[in-house]
Amino acid sequence: MILTQSFFRSNSPPPLRNLSRATASPDPRLADSLQSEALKILEWPSLCNQLSAFTSTSMGLAAAQSARIPLGRTPTETRRLLDQTSAALTMPRPLDFSGIQDVSQIVDASVAGTMLMIGELCSVRRTLRSARSLIQQLEEIASHSSSYHRCWPLLEILRDCDFLVELERRIEFCVDCNFSLVLGQASEELEMIRSERKLNMENLEAMLKKISSQVFQAGGIDRPLVTKRRSRMCVAIRTTHRYLLRDGVVLDTSSSGATYFIEPREAVELNNLEVSLSNSEKMEEQAILSYLSSEISEASVQIKYLLDKVLEVDLAFARAAHAQWMNGVCPNFSAVGCQNSEHNSLLVNVSSIRHPLLLESSLRNISTHSTSRSSSSNQETGVRKSGMLPGDLDFPVPIDIKIGSGVRVIVISGPNTGGKTASMKTLGLVSIMLKAGMYLPAQNHPQLPWFDLVLADIGDHQSLEQSLSTFSGHISRICNILKVATERSLVLLDELGSGTDPSEGVALSASIMHYLKERVNLAVVTTHYADLTRLKEKDAKFENAAMEFSLESLQPTYRILWGSMGESNALSIAKTIGFDGRIIERAQSWVKKLTPEKMQKLNTLLYQSLLEERNKLEIQEKKTASLHSDVLRLYHEIHDEAVDLDVREAALKANETKMIQKELKVVKAEVDTVVQEFEKQLKITEPKDFNILLKESESAIASIVQAHQPSGDDFVDRNATSSFYVPQIGEQIVIKDLGDKVATVIEAPSADNTVLVQYGKIRVRVNLSSINAVAANGALASAPQPRRKGRQTKRLENLKNISDSMKDEKVSYSPVVQTLKNTVDLRGMRFEEATFNIEMAINSRGPNSVLFIIHGMGTGVLKERVYEVLKKHPCIEKFEQESPMNYGCTVAFIK
Repeated sequence: MILTQSFFRSNSPPPLRNLSRATASPDPRLADSLQSEALKILEWPSLCNQLSAFTSTSMGLAAAQSARIPLGRTPTETRRLLDQTSAALTMPRPLDFSGIQDVSQIVDASVAGTMLMIGELCSVRRTLRSARSLIQQLEEIASHSSSYHRCWPLLEILRDCDFLVELERRIEFCVDCNFSLVLGQASEELEMIRSERKLNMENLEAMLKKISSQVFQAGGIDRPLVTKRRSRMCVAIRTTHRYLLRDGVVLDTSSSGATYFIEPREAVELNNLEVSLSNSEKMEEQAILSYLSSEISEASVQIKYLLDKVLEVDLAFARAAHAQWMNGVCPNFSAVGCQNSEHNSLLVNVSSIRHPLLLESSLRNISTHSTSRSSSSNQETGVRKSGMLPGDLDFPVPIDIKIGSGVRVIVISGPNTGGKTASMKTLGLVSIMLKAGMYLPAQNHPQLPWFDLVLADIGDHQSLEQSLSTFSGHISRICNILKVATERSLVLLDELGSGTDPSEGVALSASIMHYLKERVNLAVVTTHYADLTRLKEKDAKFENAAMEFSLESLQPTYRILWGSMGESNALSIAKTIGFDGRIIERAQSWVKKLTPEKMQKLNTLLYQSLLEERNKLEIQEKKTASLHSDVLRLYHEIHDEAVDLDVREAALKANETKMIQKELKVVKAEVDTVVQEFEKQLKITEPKDFNILLKESESAIASIVQAHQPSGDDFVDRNATSSFYVPQIGEQIVIKDLGDKVATVIEAPSADNTVLVQYGKIRVRVNLSSINAVAANGALASAPQPRRKGRQTKRLENLKNISDSMKDEKVSYSPVVQTLKNTVDLRGMRFEEATFNIEMAINSRGPNSVLFIIHGMGTGVLKERVYEVLKKHPCIEKFEQESPMNYGCTVAFIK
């Protein structure tokens, strides 16, 4: 099965070309040939082999290892591939591809008229069933997902497939794959033959067993033996007792010659019938297998189409796994040249891109190091599935590729071994990865144009067989590249104009570059000719880039300096390699003669100034990024606090509503009881006592209303005390602007009549005119709440009496602000454990301090135990029960 011939059958229109800018339409065969050579130059087969490790089917493995990974022929196809990769990344679990086989050769054999064997039919059935299972798995995941559209790119692949359910059932009905035999139910004729054969065999075996027993009883054999020889049933008998079966036919003799295998005369007819039925059965089975083979032949187109779609799903998940492995990011691309709404100023905008093939060795080293480190550690460490994190890798060096939207030709200069060719190959390879729908090992959101062709002339094309020199080989390939390049193509030319006279090489290179700027989307050229870097001064469609070289270490840094002209630094590199010092000195003297001293000094100063400016910009960028991170962190903290306040306010309102509703039910029940009692007494009471009965009922209802009347002494009217009221540190107040929320004063009032208070986790400064004081005789620092008679009312009255008995004592306590040190959590504890923890917490606190005891809001049993301990403890001055600010918490004041 050839994937490239069957992939993308949608007949998408070919990319448009501006024919007015080309002298003739390119030769498709020449374009395909140059594209294939460029893929090999850019090591695309090696990347496909890297991808093969993540495939799940034999078809995907073969396609990846043979570099038959499909490339989008249009921007629409590329976008569909990227969407498939993104969808596969969002899957909560991988799909199960087990059972899927490459049955294309089996299908081709059936088309050629070959009868398929049972094993081959079973392979087709398993593949059809497993392919149908794929879409079922996707639909199940999509049904449980909140975003159905995320799975749609993968569902769309298999949506129009014919899973040939009838063919699968027909094979399953006719063939038993576990025992590799044709089932009798496959046809009536086969079922009749097997039934007749079974009956005949039973009769034959019964007859032979009887004859063998007679031979045994006559001493003709040690034990009765019925066997088959030459496809006929027979019995064993010693040669000395041949006379016992005189009319029988000898079919075979044992190896020792002491035993004959004889077919008795009585069994000849039954054996003949067995042979006949056996041949008929084989013919009927072959007829059934031929029929199933013809069915597969008729469905060959649908089966191959289904295999292609299954392969497409497999490759989508392989690309997703590959993206996770190298921590890749999804690239963006412009469908038409440089027109892009997101990054209109840049044609190419790629940050910190690493070459995928160089990245593989680094990731493998990290994986090995992590494995060895985890094996020697006592603590269990997780394996990172996302590849690497920033700072994990020093090699390969990430590079930034920033090309303006109006630029058509990039001239890269710099030292040998500085990374010019590697950088150019990286750009070419990631452009092909984008067309294949793969993520890129970069940061942020890489921006690349969509190229219809990626053409490259890199390396030595010398050929003795074709009588081509190095220069002739380069020029021949460049000539062909210029013939097929279009306004959407990417052209990569390494060492343009080298291998000939420098003056003629510069002239020819400049002419080729001027030709390319009008006919391609982007061309990247590496050179050592300084004259080519001056083209930028006269035409904005040219841009320079230099490979950075450290003057301190005399080593290349493999980083690109955009807009700069690089020096070859040949003498520095030769010196580091180990050339004789006298040779280097003589060469330097020649350079001084050929290059004016002022120009050399100027180039050095300019280069150093550029490096200093770049370092300053990098520092500013880091500071800006840090400031941006701090602002975002602060924003999220404030946002989380606001959300928390809203949630707590909603919870308080819901709790208050629930309590009021419960209170209303109680009041209604009590009033109904009074009314029922009144009606009952009314029937048996004398008319003269009606007024007395009515007054008693009214009095009972009034007492119920009075018992459930909200207390009016919870808050103090600030209008009466506004002239002299000044809140103290640790005092609880009510903030009117926050809906009468209770907060705690944590700082003395300032001169501008404001005070700093704390509400939950929020600290805010409010005006004194917007606060009210909480009543001193109220144990609850909250809004008024309905009160009931009974057990709860008695507890409140007891606490009120305790508070009143101590209200004359003036004791200065620490601020009533809850912290980890002054809090003890008793939730989930038993009586004894809770009592012990309360004693320990009280003894650990100093005098005139507060203790927050969290007992929760369950049945109230633990809270009652806390109150009993606090009442009896000699060190407790007073205590306040839970408030709206701290539900389930009691505050104890220590003497």
